[in-house]
Amino acid sequence: MKADPRNVLTGANYLDGNHASAEGAIAAGCKFFAGYPITPSTEIAERFARRIPLLGGVFIQMEDELASMNAILGASWGGLKSMTCTSGPGFSLMMENFGLGIMLETPTVLVNVQRGGPSTGLPTLPGQADMMQARWGSHGDYEVIALAPDSPQESFELTIHAFNLSEKYRMPVLVMTDECVGHMTEKVIIPPAEEIELVERKYTDKKPGEAWPYESTNGDIAPMLPVGKGYKFHVTGLTHDYRGYPVINAEAQKLKVKHLVDKINKNVDDIIWIEEKDTDDAEIVMLSYGISSRVMQPAIARARKEGIKVGQIKMVTVWPFAEKRIAELAGKVKSLIMVEMNYGQVFLEMDRIARGRCKTYLAGHAGGTVHKPEDIYQIIKEAAK
Repeated sequence: MKADPRNVLTGANYLDGNHASAEGAIAAGCKFFAGYPITPSTEIAERFARRIPLLGGVFIQMEDELASMNAILGASWGGLKSMTCTSGPGFSLMMENFGLGIMLETPTVLVNVQRGGPSTGLPTLPGQADMMQARWGSHGDYEVIALAPDSPQESFELTIHAFNLSEKYRMPVLVMTDECVGHMTEKVIIPPAEEIELVERKYTDKKPGEAWPYESTNGDIAPMLPVGKGYKFHVTGLTHDYRGYPVINAEAQKLKVKHLVDKINKNVDDIIWIEEKDTDDAEIVMLSYGISSRVMQPAIARARKEGIKVGQIKMVTVWPFAEKRIAELAGKVKSLIMVEMNYGQVFLEMDRIARGRCKTYLAGHAGGTVHKPEDIYQIIKEAAK
């Protein structure tokens, strides 16, 4: 379906990444936002609070992040596209109800504007150290989708994409941005509303009494049941059957968890989005995501000017990880280098997949600032030996 033209700014707009993310949510048809202020994400909530009442939507400042995550799950089951935003400490608090959203198979979007940690850490300075928490932050076995924009333009586009993925795969989707992207201001081109493709909620076409909320457990995604239309059903975070009723045994657990895993793993080719440059003849391939994918560009340009054959992959989708492509490259190149503002979270996946077939290097950074291009360049020189 097309976007509602009343909801969307068009043309060139100078926006920071946080405001662009809010506009992306509005363009995607989000009509409910619940959140709690936290640096450096608060501008998303502030912009949504100003814009959405004029567009027939609802903004609620909740008492904390636990309640915020719970509220957007309820709003989604009530029929609205919904979103929240947060940063490090709030992300930790949201993880319990994020897992609830996974178990309930609830479409919604959570934007994490990452900052330096642990604990309250560096509230106003950048980090990328929530990436492994994004993958494994809630308890239990499941798969996630996490996107990483590197600009205000991508903050707009990937927020829309996150909503589309959440509806298609019926699950919460993460947008893992960072303080640099959230607070940088650049030109954001917003296309006419009629050019924005949206995935809308899929509801059952069966009559009340004939449909159930979890009818598929084989990797397909069951349509949802509308509230207030005569359908009677139950949802619970307990292991449940196709009707939504608790069934506490190993057989039901196997069916449910396998479904939560399969609906992502069977569709990785559709979900994974990476952007490659100069990888065909590369001897070294640099991998990164978010702001770090921009910071590494001067080092790559310098190395290529000196004759070092360096290619690059920007991971727009970080989770699920692009295992198939990285495995292919590991068998061809001399070295793989991961550039990220942490001390090796996504690097661990790259190194695991390489399995010793090539050298692997980490260009790590504790956060607070972005990398110095000189430091990245020195790692390229080491990898080229």
